[in-house]
Amino acid sequence: MASVHESLYFNPMMTNGVVHANVFGIKDWVTPYKISVLALLYEMTASKITLPERRRLNKLILPLQQGPDLTLGQFLKTVEECCPQTAYAVKLRLHEMADGELKDMEYFFSTLPTPFTAFDTEAYKTSVVGLFMRHMLLAYNKLSFSQVYKLYKSLQHYYHSHYAKPMDGQVPALVLCPEIFCHCPLSQKQAEYFLARQAYLLKNDENKALKPAALQEELNNMLKFNPDFAEAHYLNYLNSMRVQDIFLSAHSLLHYFDRLILSGNDGKSNGDEGYGRSLRYAALNLASLHCRFGHYQQADLALQEAIRIAQESNDHVCLQHCLSWLYTLEQMKGSDSTVLTEDSVKMAAHFCLPYLASLGIQSLVQQGATQGKTAHKLMDALKDTDILHWKHSLSELIEISLAQTTSIWRMYGKSTMSLQQAQLLLNMSSLEPVNFGVQQNNTEGFAVVLCHLAELHAEQGLYGVVSEIIQHLKEQFPPHTQHAKLWMLCDLKIQFERHMNEGKYHLAEPLVTAIAALNQTEGLYRKAQVLKALNRSTEAYHILQQLQAHCEKTKCTEMVIRVMLSTAELHWESSGFSTALPVLLQALALARQHHLQSLASETILHLAFTQLMLGVPEQALNVLHEAIEPILAHRAVMDKGRAMLLAARCQMAVAGFKPNRQGQAAASALDTLNEAVAYFSQLNCKERLRDVHYLQAQLHRSLGQILESNKSAMLFRLLDQELQSPAPPVSMRL
Repeated sequence: MASVHESLYFNPMMTNGVVHANVFGIKDWVTPYKISVLALLYEMTASKITLPERRRLNKLILPLQQGPDLTLGQFLKTVEECCPQTAYAVKLRLHEMADGELKDMEYFFSTLPTPFTAFDTEAYKTSVVGLFMRHMLLAYNKLSFSQVYKLYKSLQHYYHSHYAKPMDGQVPALVLCPEIFCHCPLSQKQAEYFLARQAYLLKNDENKALKPAALQEELNNMLKFNPDFAEAHYLNYLNSMRVQDIFLSAHSLLHYFDRLILSGNDGKSNGDEGYGRSLRYAALNLASLHCRFGHYQQADLALQEAIRIAQESNDHVCLQHCLSWLYTLEQMKGSDSTVLTEDSVKMAAHFCLPYLASLGIQSLVQQGATQGKTAHKLMDALKDTDILHWKHSLSELIEISLAQTTSIWRMYGKSTMSLQQAQLLLNMSSLEPVNFGVQQNNTEGFAVVLCHLAELHAEQGLYGVVSEIIQHLKEQFPPHTQHAKLWMLCDLKIQFERHMNEGKYHLAEPLVTAIAALNQTEGLYRKAQVLKALNRSTEAYHILQQLQAHCEKTKCTEMVIRVMLSTAELHWESSGFSTALPVLLQALALARQHHLQSLASETILHLAFTQLMLGVPEQALNVLHEAIEPILAHRAVMDKGRAMLLAARCQMAVAGFKPNRQGQAAASALDTLNEAVAYFSQLNCKERLRDVHYLQAQLHRSLGQILESNKSAMLFRLLDQELQSPAPPVSMRL
């Protein structure tokens, strides 16, 4: 289920954008790159461009002006993507100046439109283009002759370095490092733009941000010119968290707050000096960092420090953030944090903090779902928070709410409702302002619902669709990103279930180690499944007992029920059907208590099979009718096939006690088996198909249908030869 606190990290960069860049190494206004931008603006005003191309170029103006200097290759490629004709004209303009003489550059500046007179063009004095041209003209006119000459030589170097031929065996630097900018001091505006852009991309679409190594190199260059640049340290902290570097993350975070305090950029809060506010939020961010890496003791110490300082300063907002992290920390430890969460919601509402109040309610819903609360109560709570979200345009919380609803419906066994909520989130337009051409689609909520979609399609045997979803997840959430573990675990579980369904236990066994690395509980459960399939019952039983004790302690009810079902199946193997009965009844009581319809239906299947083996097929058939409808409506194809196979066996057993109805029962059982064949064929489940064909051959022979009986017997024989494994007794397996 989606975590509700991934968005709670306090981000001082978003609230404190002041950069004292006078000591940052500001460059002169007139550079070869800026001349290239100027040439582009000149061509835009002088040449005829189609409306779509002009729109695309207009979107480029601010990024090109404010961003770091690009190499000529990068610049021309960027322009060419918008308008090839203009890119060619700019290239010719630069060629005339770089391959000509100094007077050619002088002539270019003299032909630029004057912003004070160009009323009908983009170069008007109050426009973005006009302001840029004014800055350039003023800066250029102030240059001395020697400075103009140096500028001309640097322009020649800038132009010819792009066309310089590499030495033998070497590749141009542009090909090797297409994302690296010119390594030189940045102006204040360039630095602010670069940091704001990268921070935004890391938050909303990490794939479009610089790669971790490239961004680290840029930040190192930036800090080399100004080690006290606080915001660069904060971006360094965010970048280090991408690659799970705990040491560099903590180091950069502490440097950020140290520089923030020393620079005096932190404002006042609740009448206190910014120094104290920085200390409070430094401790709070450190606590959140340790929480993320699972260092609960260190997180608790940092959190207590933040609470102490906030109480001394009477900072209620910071205290509310601390309280939110406090109940989150208790949840991570496995403790019951319901009381803390309720207090947090009340206090957040009192201080008019809708974001924190909604986070608290979502956390309560998540706890309520695991504690057996009814669906209508949870959905009512989420509905009330959704009203708050839309009122305040809290798009992140809307996504979390939809992801939670998807997970809750899936947990309750309502696959159709789960699918509907997932599609609602995936097709929702983001309320976030779209900057840098980015949509907010790499959040945890999107990863959660896409994983649910993949699992739902896998349950229906649509593995081609599953591959496309997983591929999209891999592209959207690369392995180094924080949410990649979600799709990794999802992919492994789907592969495992597919191999188990197809009877390829030798392929399923290696996946257990990988699953355990991501989720130890899931790994142990699947290890027991493999051992059971390999007839190593004693080892499987010991693992299941350990797992059940652990899950009962951590209150993981779903896994407890699954373990009970697997334990009952082990009892079947030793013909202990009467021993399995109390285990199944306990599992059914738990499933109904927690409103887990999917697991309740699965348990009823096991109960019906047990009753069939105990010699009461009529009672088994009655019990099975209770579960058949939800199974056919919401369960996986495998479960549908098993239910049909069990129903056919019950019908055959009932007919055995009523000789006068054997023909009618056999025909009904054959129809049921045909449905089972359709389901098992979707999954290529050959072991199950072998069982079905065996029963079909028996039924056809009892009805005197020799031709059909021989056909089913032949199919059984072919599958038996292909599988090359002894068929387990049909009577001993559900």
